[in-house]
Amino acid sequence: MAGSYQEGTPAVPGGKRQQFGSRFLSDPARVFHHNAWDNVEWSEEQAAAAEKKVRENSAQRVCQEKQVDYEINAHKYWNDFYKIHENGFFKDRHWLFTEFPELAPSQNQNHSADLHTENHWSEVPGCRRSEDGPDLIIDQRKCSSNSLGHKTQTLPIEENVTQKLSHLEICADEFPGSSATYRILEVGCGVGNTVFPILQTNNDPGLFVYCCDFSSAAIELVQTNSAYDPSRCFAFVHDLCDEDKSYPLPSNSLDVIILIFVLSAIVPDKMQKALNRLSRLLKPGGMMLLRDYGRYDMAQLRFKKGQCLSENFYVRGDGTRVYFFTQDELDTLFTTAGLEKVQNLVDRRLQVNRGKQLTMYRVWIQCKYRKPLPSSTGS
Repeated sequence: MAGSYQEGTPAVPGGKRQQFGSRFLSDPARVFHHNAWDNVEWSEEQAAAAEKKVRENSAQRVCQEKQVDYEINAHKYWNDFYKIHENGFFKDRHWLFTEFPELAPSQNQNHSADLHTENHWSEVPGCRRSEDGPDLIIDQRKCSSNSLGHKTQTLPIEENVTQKLSHLEICADEFPGSSATYRILEVGCGVGNTVFPILQTNNDPGLFVYCCDFSSAAIELVQTNSAYDPSRCFAFVHDLCDEDKSYPLPSNSLDVIILIFVLSAIVPDKMQKALNRLSRLLKPGGMMLLRDYGRYDMAQLRFKKGQCLSENFYVRGDGTRVYFFTQDELDTLFTTAGLEKVQNLVDRRLQVNRGKQLTMYRVWIQCKYRKPLPSSTGS
């Protein structure tokens, strides 16, 4: 049953134009006039039906032996995924510059000055005009649709550098990108759907982009992509849950950390420590940007009995896993990591298949959290 709808562009505090999507549905009869509708509210009946569906598909849990396998061999399942799909599964995320202006060239110099302004208006809900939303089956990793992933051997020099840096105490003036004035790290980069649009769009000479992924197959595809430029980018294999392996850059060195459909892929019990470690890499005033699955997203409702690992945590048919968040859960994770909320909103989108006359309700959460500036810590 369809939820309630609004049409038009809602007012934004301070008279600013809404940052995100502006296609709102007021007349359900017009639902098949477009491919997607923004900020769709659910009726009580629809919400109750979603809760019932989750109770049903969570009733039977995956046996402990299989759960251990999915955790121990997580890297294998993701490597298999990238070996099968390579760089043809996902679209490049050019919408990121609308969603997260911190990644755009003009923001680099004005980043700190704009943080307080953004905090005033960014809570207004909105949605993406891009159709880059996660796929129903596998969707938290990225594969570039226009990248040229050559099947050549990963550069041995970069492999050696990555291995050495992971076992050394990183000095503030001796690490890749140490001379950069604006540094971005994407965790869970896949084959570069976020990284390559940033490098192609942001020509700031002071920019340096780091990207890491759990899958060595994914990183090889990044490093052998024709758009990969080692003078502006450093790609490396990293398990963000591995507490014994350090990142190849020092604390307080990053301006932005990006987490796009990646936190949901790890065991819930390990999320907090992973964010704590990432938080230490941010400069004061630096931002952590996240977009991930929301509770009762259609992907969660479509899981069958026997695929649930724990509450709101599931395994797909290919062995990869996914968690579905609430806003409060993410707020607790980020604030416990010492970050301040700038934005935490739910994106409820109604996607439409006009050919088959089907409606699909997606739920995503988008967050921006900032590392406090010294003046705001009270010290």
